[in-house]
Amino acid sequence: MESSPLRHTALPLLALAWSLAMPGGAWAQAASAGPAASEVAASGAASGAQGASTPAPAPAPALSMSARKVYAQARSQLLQIRTVLKGRASQTSVGSGFFVSRAGHIITNFHVVAEAALKPARYDLVYVTADGREAPLQILQLDVLHDLALLKAADAPGAAGPGFDALEFRAPAQPLAQGERIYSLGNPLDVGFAVTEGTYNGLVKRSFYPQIFFGGALSAGMSGGPALDQEGQVVGINVARRVDGEQVSFLVPATFAVALLARGRDAAPITTPAYAIVAAQLMQHQAALTERFIEQGWKSATHARYRVPVPTDQFMRCWGSSQPSRTGGLDLERSDCVMDTRIFVGDYTTGAISVRNESYDGSKLGALRFAARYADSFRNESFTRLRSEFMTRPQCHQDFVDRDGLPLRAVVCLSAYRKLPELYDLSVLVATLDQSQAGVQGRFDAQGLSFANAQKLATHYLEGYGWAR
Repeated sequence: MESSPLRHTALPLLALAWSLAMPGGAWAQAASAGPAASEVAASGAASGAQGASTPAPAPAPALSMSARKVYAQARSQLLQIRTVLKGRASQTSVGSGFFVSRAGHIITNFHVVAEAALKPARYDLVYVTADGREAPLQILQLDVLHDLALLKAADAPGAAGPGFDALEFRAPAQPLAQGERIYSLGNPLDVGFAVTEGTYNGLVKRSFYPQIFFGGALSAGMSGGPALDQEGQVVGINVARRVDGEQVSFLVPATFAVALLARGRDAAPITTPAYAIVAAQLMQHQAALTERFIEQGWKSATHARYRVPVPTDQFMRCWGSSQPSRTGGLDLERSDCVMDTRIFVGDYTTGAISVRNESYDGSKLGALRFAARYADSFRNESFTRLRSEFMTRPQCHQDFVDRDGLPLRAVVCLSAYRKLPELYDLSVLVATLDQSQAGVQGRFDAQGLSFANAQKLATHYLEGYGWAR
């Protein structure tokens, strides 16, 4: 997301979704987010002097604001957020943000400020206004699960000061309608402040946390910028886009920013590495994820011979494929179920579940050749997801399991996070062993779990196997 367009993905496996913060240097893959808005202020209607006896005219009906007017109104509240090397003033990444209080509180994405939050001895944060004014920033509060951060301008005025211009949030009692025009603001590709016009398309389907589907183009550098309605009120925060489609982008609903501001308005600045804060929030996430995943159960009739654990589509998407052999060899059918949601925690993402199963038919091979191919497929799996500086080597245990007379070979692996204590990645690999020329192999992966919930999910997955009813 923030510091590497390829490393941080919001929608992996289905299609790459890049966050919109921009690393140092040009990002050739990112398309332009559209023309920069004019910086000419919107002209106001002149009002003639009224005589003492002349009644005041009825107020004119409110007009929908154009993209130009929205930008003109929000320009003084819009910011570029820069992460800079401490003592060198060289920027390592840039994103966007916006003022939400006259006291200097600012909302942006967590992934925009992650380097400074996790490595404060190495990085500082500064903001730059549309007219070029630059000042340092402090981090007050983080919402890692919704990819938000609350900052405060270090040069905020005192109680007697004039204060900053601030954007207002749209009231929850005024929901947006499908197709309503909204405007995303930010600093795309570090080339200047801009506004992109698009449409509100409701919430993303099957997302673990609510996200707004914005029908507009967003680009790197716009992460953390506001999305406004036609009255200039904040409805969302720019966060990501799909690169395999046109005009498919995503916003964090403004309600989460409102809650973050209320929770952290008077908080002391975070000055030490925020790993403990990140770990505590991931603990909340994995508890909710485990409960919801087990509660949703498994689909029925997933195989003619076996019960194979395939999750329902509540917050995951399942995709199937078939690969018949062209040379009289092994026929394969495959199902992949993945979550769109990933929790960005700095150098990697976590907090997701995936389930895969493969059905093999080796009747054209014969028993011996099938056994060799089937065993090779099982052994070829890797359980190392992150580099050793982030995670320990996987510790695995292999055993044979009987599921109501169905013999299974099972491998369970755990890897621990080095800087997120008491959190683990779980992998479970399973193969059926009752047939000599056919079988099913399955894999379950869950990231960022407590040890107790890793055990619970491993058991739940293994219990999903059995004979077809």
